[in-house]
Amino acid sequence: MYPNGLARAALRFKPSTFTGTFIALALAALIVTACGILLETGVRAEVPPHRYAHAPVVAAADQRARLGHNDDGDDEPVPDRARLSGSLVTEAASVPGARTAVADITFPIRGPHDIARTTLTSTSTSTPTSWTAHNWSSTAFTGERLTTGRAPAPGEVVLSAGTVGGRVTLTTPDGTRTAYRVSGIARTPGATAWFADSDALRHSGHPGRVDAIAVLPRAGVTPDTLRSQVAHALGHRALIHTGDDRGAVEDPSLALARELLTGLGGSFGGIAALVAVFTAAGTVALGVGQRAREFALLRAIGTTPRQIRRTIATEALLVAPLAGAAGCLPGLALAHWWFGQLQDKGAVPDAVHLSVSWIPPVTAVGAVLLTALGAGYLAAHRSSRIKPGQALGEASVEPLRVGWIRTPLGLAAVAGGCVCAGLASTLKGEDAANAALGIVFLFMLAVALLGPLVARVCAALFGLPLRGAGAPAALAAANSRTHARRLASAITPIVLAMAFASVLVFLQTSEDKVTADQQRAGVTADHIVTAEPGLAPDAVPRARRAPGVTAAVGLLRTSVLVPVAGSLESASAQGVTGSTRDLAAVQDLDVRAGRLTLRPGEIAVDASLARDAHVRVGRRLHLYLPDGTRAAPVVVATYGRGLGLSQLTMDRGALAAHVTSAFDTELWTKGGTAGALAPLGTVLDRSGYSAAQSLDRELNAWANSVMAAVLGGFAAVAAGNTLVMTVLDRRRELGTLRLIGSTRRQILRMLHWEALLVTVVGIVLGTAIALATLVPMMKGLTGRGPYIPPHVYGAFAGGILVLGLAAVTLPARAALRRKTLER
Repeated sequence: MYPNGLARAALRFKPSTFTGTFIALALAALIVTACGILLETGVRAEVPPHRYAHAPVVAAADQRARLGHNDDGDDEPVPDRARLSGSLVTEAASVPGARTAVADITFPIRGPHDIARTTLTSTSTSTPTSWTAHNWSSTAFTGERLTTGRAPAPGEVVLSAGTVGGRVTLTTPDGTRTAYRVSGIARTPGATAWFADSDALRHSGHPGRVDAIAVLPRAGVTPDTLRSQVAHALGHRALIHTGDDRGAVEDPSLALARELLTGLGGSFGGIAALVAVFTAAGTVALGVGQRAREFALLRAIGTTPRQIRRTIATEALLVAPLAGAAGCLPGLALAHWWFGQLQDKGAVPDAVHLSVSWIPPVTAVGAVLLTALGAGYLAAHRSSRIKPGQALGEASVEPLRVGWIRTPLGLAAVAGGCVCAGLASTLKGEDAANAALGIVFLFMLAVALLGPLVARVCAALFGLPLRGAGAPAALAAANSRTHARRLASAITPIVLAMAFASVLVFLQTSEDKVTADQQRAGVTADHIVTAEPGLAPDAVPRARRAPGVTAAVGLLRTSVLVPVAGSLESASAQGVTGSTRDLAAVQDLDVRAGRLTLRPGEIAVDASLARDAHVRVGRRLHLYLPDGTRAAPVVVATYGRGLGLSQLTMDRGALAAHVTSAFDTELWTKGGTAGALAPLGTVLDRSGYSAAQSLDRELNAWANSVMAAVLGGFAAVAAGNTLVMTVLDRRRELGTLRLIGSTRRQILRMLHWEALLVTVVGIVLGTAIALATLVPMMKGLTGRGPYIPPHVYGAFAGGILVLGLAAVTLPARAALRRKTLER
């Protein structure tokens, strides 16, 4: 039990070392717990069924597009809802256990504004209210009932408010604007209309296709039995859902939420966990390394290597579980805050709840325990195996040898980072951001492995100016050269904080700058009109007749999936209502090759996307339309302002039948006045439109900022923690300087110069790593270099400088007190 007693004594008499280790391990547990909870939530995320609560079996189309014709290829959620053929309703109803099968059709319409304003308390005063329309047969499983009147026949409608027998004008996505007779009223929250099934199927904008099929069982037939029968009847043409899985059918955003949460918890969480463990391991190694003299003395008096290893293991068992447990609670709080912010921003449905189980906390505690054990063993490996006669001699002087294991691994990490940076130039979007984290981690691993060598070189270079700045500065330079390992342990977390924060934040600022520049140059329209749920089908001709309007174009905005480098990437698309001449009057796409036309079967592509997809003018671009339908239009032109305007441009008809809302999203006009266009919707000028568009990128900017804050903040705290541990370990050295006549002011100035050297080297190396990551990535993504706002970079660098000086000054003042030095 001697090693156990020695471990307890070490904890008692060296509290500063173990306090720093405790903080580092607790922070690592915090990161692992938070990311683990988000990952588990993404895996388990469910939305309880509401609309399909009384339909035990629901058939729906696969909401994922797959690259290739098998399940082995890359797959992504489709941008819009994938739908089923209406003919499958009869097949589903014919299975032995089915009482009936009912099609479900849901689509937006532009409803009667006067009814909405007087009965439904609409806040709109300038455009018709957005209504939700269904087919009347769907009430068989949703449960709505007529309060008055009867079910609708063709040409009739049931409303959630109004007067039976009256007539209302409704505008449907297929462009029909008809005065319907109100056949009945069914009270339900919100503005809702029900059509006869034939009318709903025709006017939904995707004729012949239904959102889903609700299958109701015969008496005595279980949902599992009915599910297997329907699955056998429909085969691969539909996916069959039961239980809570039905909620994903009525809320397709659940799939995107799962992707986001698993991406944050998995991709980012994996990198964050590695960084946290990596930094904590460095702190543990520093704490063990500071006790080299103690281990040398133990070896000199006969302690065996096994006893030293048992002591280190016991210390880890005493500190790591407590540190892990201390980090789990704030990790849970971070996960709750992060998840709540995602819900507030609409990225996660409100019906999804945070999943918290024992798995993430236990994983976090286990991770920090293994980190403490592994880092402690590695740091004390030589001290425990060295011959007793050599132990004290080596402990008194820092060795200058090059590690024959660390050095080759560090050079391999540098090579890997360079290769990955080159590959990252071909990536886009979230894959580019995830690749950026991986590149930074490789370079950071290289800095850690080559730390003493890098620190020695940097101390020699940056120490040259210090030699002529007085005795404290010269002494600081000499200390830095002599104690390169100590310098490296302080530099590494500073480099990490600067590199991660810079990459994540400046990746977003660079994309935003390019997007804003392209919008500023590409938007030549004088006015942009928007409306909910979209513009009326006759909005474009009405705008052309407005006084002063010389050109008017309607745009249906959505997204499609394009195969890029073996995976499916989301690309923005605009379907154009109007002529090519009118489009050129309101948008300057900067055509690079070919000639822009808007004929069916043709498409114009952003030049960067065309390069990544390996297509050129005259070739076909294979893509997946918003509902997952495959298409291969001919590329007739490539242009240069896809980020600011739209990456794909095609005829509106190619998109209208594949989106939930086929109303034009925007109306762009040249000439005219805001007053003349106001009856069509909300009118924006160029600057107002640019501001509105930037809100669409707010979620990405926020996510990158949060990731930068989590990783950068963790690394910054670790850097301060390391500097404090380093200063407190030097109390004997500082006491000696005081005994030979140095004043407190001179010692503090020496420590300030050392802190300045450490922080400047960390900032320079971190900036170099960030640039090595951002330059090739932004060249591939935008064709331009990164944009680094000076005030943001200055804030990062200034914050690190203040942190470094504070982390040195406060413990140094405490260490220089007379009573402290006497001890």
